[in-house]
Amino acid sequence: MSSLSDKLKSLGLQTGAKGISPPSKNAPPDQLIDVLPGFWKSTPHGDTFIVEKQYPLDYSLGSVSLQPSIYTPPLIKWLKTPALEHTPIDHFVFIDTETTGLSGGAGIYVFLIGVGRFIDDHFQISQFFLSDPAQETAQLSALEEYLAPADVVVSYNGKSFDLPRLRTRYRTHRWPPPLEQISHIDLLHLARRLWNNRLSSCTLGDIEYHILSFERSGEDVPGWQVSDLFHEYIHTQNPKPLKQVFYHNEMDVLSMVGILNQISTLLDPRSACQTDQPEELLSVGKFYADLQEPKTAIKLLEESLARLDSVSDSYLESLKTLSFLYKRSENFEKAVSYWKEAAENDEAYAFLELAKYYEHRQKNYEEAIHWTLCAISNIDSSAGNPHKLQGLKSDLEHRLNRLKGKVS
Repeated sequence: MSSLSDKLKSLGLQTGAKGISPPSKNAPPDQLIDVLPGFWKSTPHGDTFIVEKQYPLDYSLGSVSLQPSIYTPPLIKWLKTPALEHTPIDHFVFIDTETTGLSGGAGIYVFLIGVGRFIDDHFQISQFFLSDPAQETAQLSALEEYLAPADVVVSYNGKSFDLPRLRTRYRTHRWPPPLEQISHIDLLHLARRLWNNRLSSCTLGDIEYHILSFERSGEDVPGWQVSDLFHEYIHTQNPKPLKQVFYHNEMDVLSMVGILNQISTLLDPRSACQTDQPEELLSVGKFYADLQEPKTAIKLLEESLARLDSVSDSYLESLKTLSFLYKRSENFEKAVSYWKEAAENDEAYAFLELAKYYEHRQKNYEEAIHWTLCAISNIDSSAGNPHKLQGLKSDLEHRLNRLKGKVS
């Protein structure tokens, strides 16, 4: 008769403790340095963790190279900083931050600060990580040392977000914030100026995809998840999810170089006309008009007008901008021709400008009356703000009575 032990063996079950390994102890959690290619840097305020990565200058981000090609003349006028002309590229820093929240209060930490800089024959990105809020002074000390050579800071929405939050963290520790007295190029404002006609949104992701033709890899994480992953790390001390956060921040910094190069190409009149997007020519022309450079503006706008669809809003906008540039330069022959074309498209401003031109320049009061009546008719058929339209109509009727008095 078989024993119970024999029956258990026949079922494939082991009896006794022989050959059974003792239960393993829990493996220690991965360290930052095991997961991320970084190092610990000593500062007078303690140690902080830094990740560095280098890119060759011929590295392409989508359709744009990292090789710096910054055309400074329009940027100098826009920023009102003549010293920019003589600032070497290795004195530019590109900065992006990740924070524990979107508000700007004193309780919001900047837990990751990505800074890019041209060094010798490569572009280096250094990421300063706050592994523990108690180590913040070490993080800020290392960052301050790294930023010391900077004369120009480049950001994407940094005026509203990144720099104010960094400023708060330094002032919390009663330190003077770095980057306060240097030039700041906020690429978001330039991107909106140049690409609002083409894009419904100018987020960094939209600019990467539509302007740089660049798509991030699957390593990326949406911006709204970044702070959650940091809080998860603080709770679990597992650094693996942070790889996505560091990649996200790295790409933000890298993209800024490509965007600045692309903007510089567009703002250089010698190359702007090579764009296959006439809306960009319109935007650059308006940019030069705002810089009080009418000759350059007119050249670019005339080119955009020749290439835009004559029934598009961009065409009418180009027409309007050109007409007023010609008016300011007292080329009324050109201005009037554009106002008449705009009037054929029921553009309200054109009727008024023609009425003023024929009254004050030509003393042709009958023609001025004609265009004033056209303007009134245009208002009567408009569906705009009634209060505003009534005010305009009242002004036009006053003009009409004055013209009739001059005729009589």
